[in-house]
Amino acid sequence: MGLRSAPRSMGEGEARRTLWVACGAHILHDGLTDVLYVLLPLWQAEFGLDYSAVGALRSLCTATMAGLQVPAAALARRIGSPLVLATGTVLAAAGYLLAGVSSGFVILAAALILAGVGSSTQHPIASSLVAQAYGAEGSRAPLATYNFAGDLGKMALPSGTAALLLLMPWRSAALILGSIGIAAALATALLLRHSGTDLSKPLRPPESAVGDRAHTTRGGFTLLLTIGIIDSATRMGFLTFLPFLLKTKGASAPTVGFALALIFAGGAAGKLICGLLGARIGMLATVIATEAATSLGIAMLPPLPLGAALAILPAIGIALNGTSSVLYGTVPELTPADRRQRAFGLFYTGTIGAGALAPALYGLFGDLLGIPATMLLIGALVLTTVPLAWRLNGSIKDAAVAATARLG
Repeated sequence: MGLRSAPRSMGEGEARRTLWVACGAHILHDGLTDVLYVLLPLWQAEFGLDYSAVGALRSLCTATMAGLQVPAAALARRIGSPLVLATGTVLAAAGYLLAGVSSGFVILAAALILAGVGSSTQHPIASSLVAQAYGAEGSRAPLATYNFAGDLGKMALPSGTAALLLLMPWRSAALILGSIGIAAALATALLLRHSGTDLSKPLRPPESAVGDRAHTTRGGFTLLLTIGIIDSATRMGFLTFLPFLLKTKGASAPTVGFALALIFAGGAAGKLICGLLGARIGMLATVIATEAATSLGIAMLPPLPLGAALAILPAIGIALNGTSSVLYGTVPELTPADRRQRAFGLFYTGTIGAGALAPALYGLFGDLLGIPATMLLIGALVLTTVPLAWRLNGSIKDAAVAATARLG
């Protein structure tokens, strides 16, 4: 998979260890975040919440996580990435421990804010560690592996939690998840303690990666970020209210967990499929195909019976996550090495921030229009990414021409 491109300053074994620790952190943090989709309907029933309150709870966690991406990366540069990443994992786990003993909306809100603070450390630190471990030219395949690992967590933890709910109350399941997070934090600290990769160490990019290219690709990065924001808002809005749509079709909590596993399994496959598709037919054609398929799939769901809806969820997952794999892999190509860590932080801040606002906004529409109509609205808005992708494609070509001219 091209994972042998470790820089000379770091041994191949150290680079691989950094990659696998980053993948493990991604599995855990993304899994914990997406377990909320299983728990939100249970919280709605137990605490008497409307859709706006449900969306607000989801948004509290995601907004906190989005807003602290760049500060988390800056803190890692000061005191070391292993400490910040491990501490963040402890806080994310503590959020679930607090949720497990909550008595109402206020405690739940505090728990999700705490979990969001902890999860803010994972994306910018882990992805930058991987990029630094393998270098600019060798990081695409390791970053794809890291990105794919997050989808494994999205499949494993929600479906595992749904299975636990067959055996115990949701509070007990939340306490188990928190305990797993505490153990993972300890493992992260121990495995990264002697790693040769650390954001607190200065990064020396090659001279060719710095300079004019930052100017020629700035507009391209803005377009990339805008597309990522819309795509993320669509994904978070859809995933937040899919369980409620399935409940109207008679789905139980374990069935909802199974449905989410189907979506995330399709999403994991989508990142691989669309990564290959993007290399073969290009970014523009891939984005058009995935966003059109996402819109069509979401529009098909409301009128379908439960069995048919479950059957098409993997295909929707492929399209829903396919765009993100193309966008994420483009970040290093549009930013010079000395600004890449900040670019990752900005990209995650924008996309996760959009995902934070989307559930609260779509929750208002859910209360006004109902869930089926809100789903149709979500599916329609994702199509606005198509003209933006067309412009981004032009910016990438212009940057490539300018880079070729400089080399000539």
